[in-house]
Amino acid sequence: MNQLSFPIGQFTIPDQITSEDIQQYINRIAALPAKMKAAVADLNSEQLHTPYRPEGWTVLQVIHHVPDSHMNAYIRFQWGLTEDAPTIKVYDEKAWTTLEYLNDVPPEVSLGILDTVHQRLVYLLRSLDEASWNRTFFHPEYNQEYSLKQALAMYAWHGDHHLAHITSLKERMNW
Repeated sequence: MNQLSFPIGQFTIPDQITSEDIQQYINRIAALPAKMKAAVADLNSEQLHTPYRPEGWTVLQVIHHVPDSHMNAYIRFQWGLTEDAPTIKVYDEKAWTTLEYLNDVPPEVSLGILDTVHQRLVYLLRSLDEASWNRTFFHPEYNQEYSLKQALAMYAWHGDHHLAHITSLKERMNW
């Protein structure tokens, strides 16, 4: 079950994050929308409504979750850049994924949001200097302060993590 939940492993904050690491994380974030779109391009309705693991989200819920999460990431970066160690707003991601209206939202809509948010986020990320990367925000759910470069590492992992939910399901199901 752990392999199904965390197909690329659980996230751990790197001890050090170099400028090369930062560029790699940005590149992963920039590439995610196209990879996500390609991963779900040929899936039918039944496949989109298949959970990636027992008691897990469906592929469609994952597709809707990632842009929701990364819109929050964008806002968190903005707060971190414009306020001194702000406390960010948390949200109930499980409740968001079960909102009834999402059953009627085609995956292309959320994939379009993901693409647009990532384009804007990548512009923001590529504009940052070393001092900006060391700015922080406080995450009350985890009772932890994160630097922007730590948050970058986490969101690069987060996108790849959910992409792997979809691609590993497709492999297991021979889709």
